[in-house]
Amino acid sequence: MKEEIEGIEKIETELEELNVLGQDESLQPEVDKKLQLLAELIEKQEFKTFLSGKYDKNSAILEIFSGAGGQDSQDWATILLRMYEKYCVGKGFKTAILHQAFGEGGGPEGRIGTKSVTMSVNGNYAYGFLKKESGVHRLVRISPFNAQKLRHTSFALVNVLPELKESDIEIEIKPDDLRIDTFKASGPGGQYVNKTESAVRITHIPTGIVVASQTERLQGKNKENAMKILYAKLSQLKEENRAEKIKELKGDPVSASWGNQIRSYVLHPYKMVKDLRTQYETSDTEGILNGELENFIEAELKMSND
Repeated sequence: MKEEIEGIEKIETELEELNVLGQDESLQPEVDKKLQLLAELIEKQEFKTFLSGKYDKNSAILEIFSGAGGQDSQDWATILLRMYEKYCVGKGFKTAILHQAFGEGGGPEGRIGTKSVTMSVNGNYAYGFLKKESGVHRLVRISPFNAQKLRHTSFALVNVLPELKESDIEIEIKPDDLRIDTFKASGPGGQYVNKTESAVRITHIPTGIVVASQTERLQGKNKENAMKILYAKLSQLKEENRAEKIKELKGDPVSASWGNQIRSYVLHPYKMVKDLRTQYETSDTEGILNGELENFIEAELKMSND
């Protein structure tokens, strides 16, 4: 709340200074500079009107699942993970990997593939900014895994959930509805992160939803993280049921393949990233994969509020 108030007060201060400076024609260059700054401040505040959803101010949980395309799609999931990590750094959000199932390695620069990954994104409005990234992302490129250098299409599914605050939780989970398993956390090549069974996997028996956390050294912390993910998934399921748009969060809710993509990333035979919902596109594929997603995210949020 302090941050919100300070943002408005800064605009009011700039307006007052402009009223004074505007009376002296010799200060026009300074007035023009302040006008530009003021316009940017107002635009930033105005954009928050597009972030007025129930959980938009919350932190987020971001999941990525490799889809059709084998080793190429596992590599694509890793690329998307890095893209979102870089975007979050630029926004001032803090990220942490909660669980990652590794795929095959041997790709370019020794990159390790990712079958699935769950990442927490902590910061004001993290969920609001990222929520429209949910969907299938399609990559077209020359496969680095193919000796003939053939063009390959890969898919990955992104799912974004709000991290629920204690006051947001409207769901009661009975202890008898949970099966909690512990296991040794492992990384690429099967190397143990530690020698104790600190990783936690929780199964919600009534829905079949399975969540896991393995990156913390303490079992209690991994259980806490896993429960956060479970509450978020159950809340999402409840919201979807309420809106009569039931999408099972277990099994295969959206096929990560042809026909379901929200955005295409083409690196060959030309360079183009295009959002299939807003039609916004750019040829700066390198910038996008380095986390410069602001224009795409703004277009998505503005369209959904039209």
